[in-house]
Amino acid sequence: MDRIKKILAPRDLSEFSGAGVGYALDLARALGAEVTVYHVVSHEDLAQFSGEPEPVKVADAALWQADRLLKSYQLALARFLNEHFSDLIPWVRIREKVELGVPDKNIVHWARREGSDLIVISIRSGERSSTAPVRGLAEEIVHHAPCP
Repeated sequence: MDRIKKILAPRDLSEFSGAGVGYALDLARALGAEVTVYHVVSHEDLAQFSGEPEPVKVADAALWQADRLLKSYQLALARFLNEHFSDLIPWVRIREKVELGVPDKNIVHWARREGSDLIVISIRSGERSSTAPVRGLAEEIVHHAPCP
């Protein structure tokens, strides 16, 4: 088995998904690996943020709204990591990434593009994300992922 060097830890904004991030960080510390904590902002999130039923159609307005939304999620992700994992931050190389897209597709694409060796994702029966049941999302990722 090849050495694990890159761990992808997808995270929605639920508290439960933080368990997977914590596990990924602990594992990375033990293995000397890096972790990318990754959040995908769905188009539905963008629509809710803009107050429109569909993402805003005017190109400049849509870009401005998307940029504002991504920055707010980037801040929330940084705050989450500092509040919950400040003890691990000095010991693990952590990359934070927030993108707009479709969660399962973006996660698989990121893992493939970045050469992730492992994806660590939390699931809990019955919990839902904004686009699909978490279990269904995890199953899609497992089915298409280039790594365990």
